[in-house]
Amino acid sequence: MDERTLALLEFEVVRRLTAARAGCALGRGRALALEPSTDRGIIHDHQAILSEMVEALEAGMRPGFAGLSDIRALVRRASVGSVLEAEELAQVLDSLRTIADLDVWLGRVGDRFPRLGGMRGGVGEFSGLAVTIGGCLDARARIVDSASRRLGLLRAEIARLEERIQETLRALVRSSEIKRYLRYHGFTMVGHHFVLPVAREHRGEIPGSVLRASASNETVYIEPAAIGERSAELSLARAREQKEVRRILRWLSAQVGQAAGGLLATIETVAELDLIFAKARYALDYAMVEPALDDDGVVVLRSARHPLLEAYFRGEPAPAGKPGEQPEQAAASPAPAHQAAAAVRTVTPIDLVLGRDYRILVVTGPNTGGKTVALKTVGLFAAMAQAGLRVPAAEGTRLPVFDQVLLDVGDEQSLEQSLSTFSAHVRRITEILSRATDRSLVLLDELGAGTDPADGAALGRALLDELADLGCRAIVTTHIGDLKSYALLNPAAENAAVEFDDETLLPRYRLLIGNVGASNALKIARHLRLPDRVLERAERWLAERTTGPAPEWERLMTARREAEEARGQALEAELEARRLQEELARKLAELEQVSKRDEELVQARDRLEVGDQVVVPRLGYDRPGKILRLDTRKRTAKIAIGHVSWDVSLDELIPSQPRTAKGTPTGR
Repeated sequence: MDERTLALLEFEVVRRLTAARAGCALGRGRALALEPSTDRGIIHDHQAILSEMVEALEAGMRPGFAGLSDIRALVRRASVGSVLEAEELAQVLDSLRTIADLDVWLGRVGDRFPRLGGMRGGVGEFSGLAVTIGGCLDARARIVDSASRRLGLLRAEIARLEERIQETLRALVRSSEIKRYLRYHGFTMVGHHFVLPVAREHRGEIPGSVLRASASNETVYIEPAAIGERSAELSLARAREQKEVRRILRWLSAQVGQAAGGLLATIETVAELDLIFAKARYALDYAMVEPALDDDGVVVLRSARHPLLEAYFRGEPAPAGKPGEQPEQAAASPAPAHQAAAAVRTVTPIDLVLGRDYRILVVTGPNTGGKTVALKTVGLFAAMAQAGLRVPAAEGTRLPVFDQVLLDVGDEQSLEQSLSTFSAHVRRITEILSRATDRSLVLLDELGAGTDPADGAALGRALLDELADLGCRAIVTTHIGDLKSYALLNPAAENAAVEFDDETLLPRYRLLIGNVGASNALKIARHLRLPDRVLERAERWLAERTTGPAPEWERLMTARREAEEARGQALEAELEARRLQEELARKLAELEQVSKRDEELVQARDRLEVGDQVVVPRLGYDRPGKILRLDTRKRTAKIAIGHVSWDVSLDELIPSQPRTAKGTPTGR
């Protein structure tokens, strides 16, 4: 999908909102790299498995990603012979244990959610590797004594040498002759050497090696000659210990390297699972729905909310931009000025249909009325749906799979390229026209702006004709009056207006299909206290230029509004009929499943034999009982549960170990 469009839509913020809900770094990385797809099959699969994860989370079946980290670099290093440090191996171990837990989770949800369960095939078995590493490391990522017999012997020797050295030092410290030379009572360590803290002026009184002096130079730390031989033995034993530790680390790293192929593939699977988890949390947090993928190129938005505005009003991170820059607030529900600081702002949802009876929507209305927000909402919804995300809207929302979403919006003036606003728009529109097809969504903001109104109107009409010829779906916004009549004369186009309150002079942000919006420039100017003399001149000029809407215009607009209302009612009826049809199909499938289970249960009961294990729910026992006697004619059975026997009907028995048709118990 067009990168410029994604940047203008601020799709990066959607990525960050999704990434913030991932369970670990793997999912965050996947979310930050989200890209819309143009493959309908891939989009359908992503939406279907996302729906399963949403249902799983709603049912309280949440996967755990704690302990999982991105160990791919460590695994690759191990695969080429590098030696991992103990802390790095501990990181691998934590990830292996989490992978095992996720494998169990996928197995548990697999019966109810087959797509999620199918991901289990991409998760490898690493319990042996986890046991091997876990047997050599303690909770502080230190190689344990039992990691090898030689290491245990070396550490025992080190402990003996340390104890002997400490005994000698304790004796020295207790000596009245030595005690008077010490800066403080006791001994300490410098590096791996035991030393005595001796006052600087007595440094020559105690034979031994000076290893360090204090910062004030008042104390010197001396390794007494009395422990010199054993200290040398201790250093040698420690060197041998470190050599053995490196050998063990090398061996453990080699084990990780041998499993590198399967482990790297598994990490990719769990990273994808974490991405699905992040998408599901985002969908639940924002009450999103799965958009139906429309095969006929029809866009239907029901109560659609701009996702970035909603995030901003909720206090989530603002879109990336200039320091202090806030997202566009045009679609916020209005509040009186004196209440604005205390009001809780919410996004006003919009309803929109495109591609059914018309392919081009011309949106008009005043500035700050929400035209650009509506434009970007449609573009963001398309990008989100094709990236496998749900959208913040109501049920009944439908979106086609577009091969391109192409957007031109805002002030594109480029000082670097010495382009005016108009030139920048023309260059961008030229690029859009060269790439658009009949499967594209084209979004143009302020069509015809930046030049003489007459020239802008002529160019705007020509561009609308070109979009109609291309057969793409398009939404354009404009202030140019002459373009407002375009949709009335072209059956491929329709008008829409953002609602405006003529009394309060505040926008209501709702999108009214079939209406033509007025700029209300003079009313707004009067509200903002432009001098009356200026307004009177403007009204005189306006009266000379126009005589007001023609009766034919008004009648045509009324007819279009009535037709749009009828279309809306028909669409609601169609959606309700489709919902009822889907509900009926679901109930029928459930009945067929129940009937199939009942039939299988009857067949299983017919195959029961003395000695088989069965459960009788009526008796309320958790453990199964054993059949002692069967009477197939009376269809009764005697069963024993523990030391108690019961006579029950054969129809009450549920086999706890199903048999095949030949009577052989099935294995697991």
